[in-house]
Amino acid sequence: MTMTLLRHLAVAIVAGALVWAASVQLNAFRDYQIAEIAVYVVAIAGLSVLIGLSGQISLGNGAFMAIGAYATALLVIHLNWPVWAVFPASAAITAVAGGVVGIAAARLSGPYLAGATLLLAVALPSLALQWPGVFGGDQGLSIVVTAPARLGATFPLTRWQAWVCSLAALITLVLLANLVRSRVGRNWRAIRDDPVAAALTGLNVGRLRVLAFVVSATCAGLAGAMLTFTTTLVSPGSFTLSLSIALLTGAVLGGLGTLAGAIWGALVIVLVPTYVTDVATSHGLSSGVAANIPIAAYGVVLIVVMLLFPNGIQGGVRRLAGPLLPANLTRLASPDRQQPASEQAEGLASPDRRRPVSEHQEEGTK
Repeated sequence: MTMTLLRHLAVAIVAGALVWAASVQLNAFRDYQIAEIAVYVVAIAGLSVLIGLSGQISLGNGAFMAIGAYATALLVIHLNWPVWAVFPASAAITAVAGGVVGIAAARLSGPYLAGATLLLAVALPSLALQWPGVFGGDQGLSIVVTAPARLGATFPLTRWQAWVCSLAALITLVLLANLVRSRVGRNWRAIRDDPVAAALTGLNVGRLRVLAFVVSATCAGLAGAMLTFTTTLVSPGSFTLSLSIALLTGAVLGGLGTLAGAIWGALVIVLVPTYVTDVATSHGLSSGVAANIPIAAYGVVLIVVMLLFPNGIQGGVRRLAGPLLPANLTRLASPDRQQPASEQAEGLASPDRRRPVSEHQEEGTK
């Protein structure tokens, strides 16, 4: 585990250095895009863990982003908290909400779970309209974000936002990469592959599903906090159902069950609409037509990726790269891997395992 953590930290440090070098050379708009990509990386990574490991589907992660975003705005406006305190606080608040939703949805699966989370995505952001005195109504809430004075008066704010969001994204990826390779991650894979068999071996399926929901919601809440820090504005219009669908699309495009897939998905979500809109505008299309082009582009990209790379972009990269790309650097779930005896023994001591309910069941599991 120690070597795994060190390897993940080394990769994160190299990635952080590359982001820093790129942000110094790019203009303010590209710095803003880096921050936006970091936001979607965190949100999609949490959703990929939920779907790829525990086998649950959620269409409501946009609502969890709204919770984190509004929590950030309220903490900054009323308590004037710094960013290093606001991010974990907003993530913790969203984790509580994710636990409540996870408990309610623990017995649901498939289309029933998707429908329940879809209702959450539609209903929750509209609560801001019911209490405009608290949440600002249609106009939302705005915050003031400034770069540290020690960086100089002329330091670009967008570069500071890109640095902060990229650091938060890298920390999140390191934590997720270690979590899914722990005993919890192995238990998630077990309930994903066969929840009945997992329950018979003593795993607490309901508890593990709720935990996966909490982790996914925490990532979404942190992404919402990062989005507020980047845009300095939070409003109901930023968290419509299309956001939840975009997150799911990014997870599928990038490759479910991979952290690298979250990065690919974020790149597609952020860069494709901008590029397609610029192309449409340069060819003289009206603003109304150009606004609908990105939706069609999403569909085309999704169809092409699914036809060429059924396992997503990262799956295609792995297939093309072959043995040059180690599987343990990018794959969250590896169901074909046989567990070593030491891992199996460790799993028997898991707190998520329960004693068999009878001596006959105990004999049946030996």
